[in-house]
Amino acid sequence: MLYDLSVLRGKEYSSLRLDAVSEQMAVNSAKSLGYTVFSIKLVGDTWQKLFSRRERFPLMLFSQEMLALLEAGLNLMEAIEALAEKELRPDIRQTLQGVLRLLSEGQPLSNAMKSFPQAFPPLYVAALQASEKTGGMPESLKRYIAYQSQVDQVKKKIVSASIYPAMLLSVGSLVVLFLIGYVVPKFAHIYEDMGTDLPFLSRLLLSLGSFIESHGLALLVGVAGSLTTIIYLLSLKSVRARLMELVWKIPAIGERMKIYQLSRFYRSLGMLLIAGIPILSALKMVSGLLAPALRVRMLAASEQIRQGQTISVAMEINDLSTPVALRMLRVGERSGTMGEMMERISSFYDEETARWIDWFTKLFEPLLMLFIGFVIGFVVLMLYMPIFDLAGSIQ
Repeated sequence: MLYDLSVLRGKEYSSLRLDAVSEQMAVNSAKSLGYTVFSIKLVGDTWQKLFSRRERFPLMLFSQEMLALLEAGLNLMEAIEALAEKELRPDIRQTLQGVLRLLSEGQPLSNAMKSFPQAFPPLYVAALQASEKTGGMPESLKRYIAYQSQVDQVKKKIVSASIYPAMLLSVGSLVVLFLIGYVVPKFAHIYEDMGTDLPFLSRLLLSLGSFIESHGLALLVGVAGSLTTIIYLLSLKSVRARLMELVWKIPAIGERMKIYQLSRFYRSLGMLLIAGIPILSALKMVSGLLAPALRVRMLAASEQIRQGQTISVAMEINDLSTPVALRMLRVGERSGTMGEMMERISSFYDEETARWIDWFTKLFEPLLMLFIGFVIGFVVLMLYMPIFDLAGSIQ
């Protein structure tokens, strides 16, 4: 990608255009040339962000392949070089080559990865940074792979539980739209020719169908415009944050979302503590995983821990634990195995979330089917009600 930089060299102020994988790499390249960088901008920033799509770095696959190569006896440089050579995707290959270049300059792996934040998140870098001091790179990779596998497993359960209701709702909506937009207008023409008196609900339904038939194009444009507006609004971070605040206020769903967030929080925190990261640094690193409401509480808990409060008490005061989690934290404090205990808390939360998902799915799916069946049945009944009345009058 091309970047325009405003730079200063000596007493001369000028602009510079560089081709780099990331913004940080462009800044580093300019600094290596002796420039002082004041500002940086992606060339074609607006359109490129809207229409270009960079491939997501496969961090899980990278970690698994890296672990296999290190355990096979390759050193760090050889392992990353092998991964870069076999990579066919240009963006990912450039990222690995950038890491290699920084390693060849003498920088540690964690510093090299910090130059590519779009590929290597802070949690990953922190876990590997701790292993650089002890030489336990394979163990750190194993911990991250286990961590990510557990996180992905919970996400898969949520997604798989949402697929069937989403498909059912989509198909039901399409059937209702077909009935109202195509079938109802046909019946409306038939009943107009018959000239019979219709029940009020039937007249209302037929009027709706006739309106859709007469203004179909305008309605289609309106629906398309509304969907475009909704998609745009959802792309705004402030709108998404506001919606999440409203969802969090729903009693049952808000509590489940809190449990899910705490699960990720404790699992990430436990991984960092096991890797040797101090508790205050680890809390700062995982703060971005929490929703804004919980993030404020976590910052308060972090400040209390800084002042000498125990972790269990700080979490209890700021409502970042449950009764079971609180007892496990106290056990971790007494035994000195806080990292392992936090991972157990996360596993407990994951099991609780999985049970709730199963219960909610078993309850919600039949209710959704009943609702869709009722709507479709109501439309069909209103269409055929005049025919039933006519048959009764003939008898």
